[in-house]
Amino acid sequence: MVKSAYFHIPFCAQICYYCDFNKVFFHGQPVDEYLEAMENEMKWTVEAFPTDRLDTLFVGGGTPTVLEMKQLDFFLQNIYKHFRFSIHEVEFTFEANPNELSKEKLQLLKEAGVNRLSFGVQTFDDSLLKAIGRTHRYEDVMKTIALAKEIGFENISIDLMYGLPQQTLTQFQADLEIAFSLDIQHISAYSLIIEPKTIFYNLMRKGKLPLPTEEEEAQMYEEAMRQMEIHGYHQYEISNYARPSFESRHNLTYWNNEEYYGIGAGAHSYVGGVRRANIKPINKYIETVQETGFPYLEVHHVTVSEQMEEEMFLGLRKTEGVSKQRFLEKFGMSVHDVFGRAIAAEKQKGLLEETQTHIRLTHRGKLLGNEVFQAFIAESKH
Repeated sequence: MVKSAYFHIPFCAQICYYCDFNKVFFHGQPVDEYLEAMENEMKWTVEAFPTDRLDTLFVGGGTPTVLEMKQLDFFLQNIYKHFRFSIHEVEFTFEANPNELSKEKLQLLKEAGVNRLSFGVQTFDDSLLKAIGRTHRYEDVMKTIALAKEIGFENISIDLMYGLPQQTLTQFQADLEIAFSLDIQHISAYSLIIEPKTIFYNLMRKGKLPLPTEEEEAQMYEEAMRQMEIHGYHQYEISNYARPSFESRHNLTYWNNEEYYGIGAGAHSYVGGVRRANIKPINKYIETVQETGFPYLEVHHVTVSEQMEEEMFLGLRKTEGVSKQRFLEKFGMSVHDVFGRAIAAEKQKGLLEETQTHIRLTHRGKLLGNEVFQAFIAESKH
């Protein structure tokens, strides 16, 4: 039974130099038509794949808060119209840019039951913010988070990035220090990944992107893990840290390999053992929803062997790792029956460790996570 839903708002006031998410400039776009198409997709989705009630909702982008008040209100009303959830028990997250949330928008979100905000901060260093194409500055973050708290938000998360062009360990340490001073509940810290079709990718190909070395980047990650622990943020996933009981329940849906709806252009869903990817271009998405109700670009029936692989490489992202009992219950086979060779090999390399109940990454394994995940994809192909 589906318990989570993701909604994609693909509009931005500015395109960041590293971003490869499905997004377009806000101005001059058919925003109202897009929101109407999203409503149609919500309606058709719930009719085709009914569920009793949702536990988590997550609105991401793009930048959802770039919507105007009227549009935001229309969108939120549609969510209430088509999905059932308990306002007291749900985790309802909105992604936001620190310089795009007015008091009115924050109040509207709060009144609509949004109870978790996730701010794309990336860094508090104004020169680095400029270098990565962000429009906000340090002051914006401080003001907006103070305002959000004033309005009554008690579950606030920020994203930080490390491994940015010309970023030093000292600069990243300063970012962590400021983050801890905010007294918030959740921090995500991601390393910069250069994706094709981004401004940074083009600069890198021309040799014009001065990135920290792999060693410097690893030092930044180590520093994040060390400092988070000291400041009371538990690392529950490779890049995510939370105060007790403030883990992102929505993101745990993905890492626990559970099902979820995905609504909007370029959104992905996983329902009934089928993964679906939506059409990305905005106009094509609107047109297809109008014609068929469903905007699917790809539909993939996940085989049992693929489900097992996913259980491993998603589950290993969590600090607690993969539950042996849960694997057995899900697939009727022990994790060692299926992946014995890969587990033994990665344990020998010192990248995996095993407890009575779980298989998880070691400290070193966290630094080389992708290599470990790869081993499980290769293993099931034998």
